[in-house]
Amino acid sequence: MSFSPDDHRFMAAALSLARRGLGRTWPNPAVGAVIVRDGCVVGRGWTQPGGRPHAEAEALRRAGARARGATLYVTLEPCAHHGKTPPCAEAVIAAGVVRVVSAIDDPFPRVNGRGHALLREAGVAVETGLGAAQARDVNQGFLTRVARSRPMVTLKLATSLDGRIATRTGESRWITGEAARRRGHLLRATHDAVMVGIGTALADDPELTCRLPGLDDRRTVRVVADSDARLPLDSKLARSARRQPLWLIVRQGADDGRVEALTSAGAEVLRVLAGPDNRPDPACALEALARQGLTRVLVEGGGTLAAALLGAGLVDHVVCFRAPMIVGGDGMPAVAAMDAATLRDALKLRLVSAGTEGGDIVETYAVAG
Repeated sequence: MSFSPDDHRFMAAALSLARRGLGRTWPNPAVGAVIVRDGCVVGRGWTQPGGRPHAEAEALRRAGARARGATLYVTLEPCAHHGKTPPCAEAVIAAGVVRVVSAIDDPFPRVNGRGHALLREAGVAVETGLGAAQARDVNQGFLTRVARSRPMVTLKLATSLDGRIATRTGESRWITGEAARRRGHLLRATHDAVMVGIGTALADDPELTCRLPGLDDRRTVRVVADSDARLPLDSKLARSARRQPLWLIVRQGADDGRVEALTSAGAEVLRVLAGPDNRPDPACALEALARQGLTRVLVEGGGTLAAALLGAGLVDHVVCFRAPMIVGGDGMPAVAAMDAATLRDALKLRLVSAGTEGGDIVETYAVAG
């Protein structure tokens, strides 16, 4: 199918709008929509916080009567089912839009081609595939949740050049510089949740919030993999649980008293099956997060959690911030032992991008496979 330069330009605008919703729309996808009539943009929208209103509804509201006879550029197939909002496909038809350019089909079972079919049955010209790769990238979290029943997982590492996250005494603040830390906070803002293991929570007593100017209203879910519900009640995470969501993943046999105390403090506790090491099974943990609606999870540490997720094939991207320093072999490794006896057993990654942030190196990898 051939698309004009204007088609490419307006779909690029819709994709840019979609990215505004990243980290704020779960369990819904982050969608962007642009309505164009006679070469002019008459309405635009993106999925609003909490997943509604949908992007198409926002764009139609802004366009008003000018939508009649217009073209809608949208990054995901308009929905065709009654959920918490009416079907967007029906709203597009009622508004008099005559052409829809849609990047990708929506694989959600209640949509999955029905939106496009509904539009075509009403006489709307539907063209698909423009910007498909970028749209899949924007909504990889949503697509992964639908296809694999788990969120997309990004593993963030902040290390020395030799892969250490702390010295032998446990000192870790700060290996990377201020610019890299700001970039890390931006990652938090574009994910639904940030996750750490209980070891990191105990050692660092983090807040796991986004502290960038203009983004401090983000209510990113804080998740702790805490097998035995050991998170202290006086920790920063527990004390702020009523202000910002805190979820704990514990094994089935965790102490009921500890669980009740943390629940009373405002935390939500998810009990999952334990693996052979008596820790929550990584796949079960991610499935539990997906059932709660999460689509994009940023994992920040520590080494044991990173190794468990990597070893189970549950990491999609690795973002590595490397500081120009050498800590040495007695420092704490970024990833715990993974039992790779040969190089053939090592996990393979594909470099996506590389650059610098302040004095640190920043590399993004996709996990091969």
